[in-house]
Amino acid sequence: MPAIVETNSLFEIDAELDDLMEAIQEEITSNGEPSAALLDRFQEFCKAHGEKVDRIGRFVRSMEARTQFCRSEVQRLSDRARSAESKTLRTKSMVLYYLKSRNLKKIEGIEFTLRAQTNSQDSVIIHDEEQIPIEYKTIGIAINGGLWNAILDVVPDELRRALKGTVKDSTPDNDAIKRAAMRQEQVPGAQVKRGEHLRVA
Repeated sequence: MPAIVETNSLFEIDAELDDLMEAIQEEITSNGEPSAALLDRFQEFCKAHGEKVDRIGRFVRSMEARTQFCRSEVQRLSDRARSAESKTLRTKSMVLYYLKSRNLKKIEGIEFTLRAQTNSQDSVIIHDEEQIPIEYKTIGIAINGGLWNAILDVVPDELRRALKGTVKDSTPDNDAIKRAAMRQEQVPGAQVKRGEHLRVA
């Protein structure tokens, strides 16, 4: 049986079982009963079918666990990266403060030199974000496409072009597409249908 499982796909095992069933029926019709060899082969493929299903189930479960682990690792490593970056910035700030307080440009160790260097461009320092007027902020919003079109329809042409230029990304609104389907409306490029998924139990 292991050889059958290793060398045949689930589809191939299933097709062989169909052929064996037909052969068994033919032998029953012609001889009154199937041969022992045919029954043995049929039982072997039945067992192989079950083993193949179990292997697929174990594989799917294993991949699901790996997927979950990788996703959790992404979050964990992202958190560690943010923590490391924060520690790096704090350490650099401390060293800069040390250099400035002693009117030094650099300090040297055996392997490294820590140097205060002027940036190549100006930096913006935010003291109180709440006090900054809205015109000096970039606004990130999530807006329904219908409302977006309604806004574009009522604004002047120049403002419409400016607003269109601010769009960096757009994603399909599944809920809006489903509501359109319930109203018997066709949405170009999309359809709503009840799909299936594999459940491993």
